[in-house]
Amino acid sequence: MKKIFTLVFCTLLITACQPKAIQTHQLITEPSYDASLSEQGDLALVSTANSGLQLWDLKTNQQKFTWIHGEANNSAVDTSISPNQAFAASMSRSSVALWKITDGSSLGWWSLPSSGQSVAVANNGALLIGLNDGSVMSLRPNGGSLIKFLGHTEKVNSVSLSADGRLALTSSNDQHAILWNAITGQPIHDWQLDNRIISVALNRSGSLSFIGDSTNIAKIIDNKRGESISQLKILRRKMNFSTARFSNNDTMLITGTPAREVILWNVETGQKIANWQVQRTKRAQIKGAVVYSVANKDPNQIISISSNGLVETWPVPIH
Repeated sequence: MKKIFTLVFCTLLITACQPKAIQTHQLITEPSYDASLSEQGDLALVSTANSGLQLWDLKTNQQKFTWIHGEANNSAVDTSISPNQAFAASMSRSSVALWKITDGSSLGWWSLPSSGQSVAVANNGALLIGLNDGSVMSLRPNGGSLIKFLGHTEKVNSVSLSADGRLALTSSNDQHAILWNAITGQPIHDWQLDNRIISVALNRSGSLSFIGDSTNIAKIIDNKRGESISQLKILRRKMNFSTARFSNNDTMLITGTPAREVILWNVETGQKIANWQVQRTKRAQIKGAVVYSVANKDPNQIISISSNGLVETWPVPIH
């Protein structure tokens, strides 16, 4: 009996010490395929299973627009919001769409030559689309230009654009992450790891890159020199990232994982500053949660949105 009591006591103690969100809001209750937060944490774009694309104002918790991606019974599997909150992008396996956030109007819809995997949108509405056949489309609707980048040889897993739309960062199952000019298609740097590269992210200016593979290797790179600044200090055999974003004047990196984790890292050292776990919902059919997107509400608060429909706010610790 004493051993059982000790075990229960320790379990309760661990639970009590788990950091909690300072604010939690149930944005949606139905299943979702993806969601994106704006850089300032003011907006959320959610691809729902049954109610189309929903753009939410998180300051008022009011829904601004509902968009239908295009094809009947075809749901958006990836979403993106431009850093200046002017444009939103949605991508199904067979098409990509661009939306104007100020009035909710549709700015274009394009079919894809191969199955879509990842999409990003810049401040000028430029789009970057990673495809299953290993190619990447750099589409600039305002200028009517399209570049097909063929630097990868296998499925493209993740894409990212600088805020001005000039720099593209893409990653693939071919174990390469490539930084290239999104206007000309010319490669700038090509980094190779030992495993599939699952996740990449550029900072707003395009001066920093984050790349994470399918095991436990994740690096932050100075794009001017093409050299690593740091490698994240991951103390387990595997950690995949579902999202990543530079924050606090590029001194920190916020990441999310498919295992309910939100983690804050020091860019210069790669050390973990803090970590949290998003809540489980009461719906029995949903056991875990994928962290879809992360952002800074302000320098002292982080916001996350996950597949359980929760928007949660976390305190940035003093360090």
